[in-house]
Amino acid sequence: MGFSIWHLLIILVIVVVLFGAGRVPRLMGDVAQGTKAFKRGMSGDAVADAKDNPPAKHG
Repeated sequence: MGFSIWHLLIILVIVVVLFGAGRVPRLMGDVAQGTKAFKRGMSGDAVADAKDNPPAKHG
C-alpha cells in the first residue's frame, strides 16, 4: 500500500494550515538550498561551495 494523490493532498493541506500559505514557498526554497548543499558536500565540490557562499568577514 503506497501513497495516493489523496494522501499527498491531505499532507499539503496540513502543512498549509500549520505554516500558512506565505511561509510554504520560503520553506521549500530552504529545503532546495539544503539539498543542493548536501549534494555538493557529497560530491566534494569545495570550489563551487566557496564560490556560492563566500566566507563571512568577522570584525
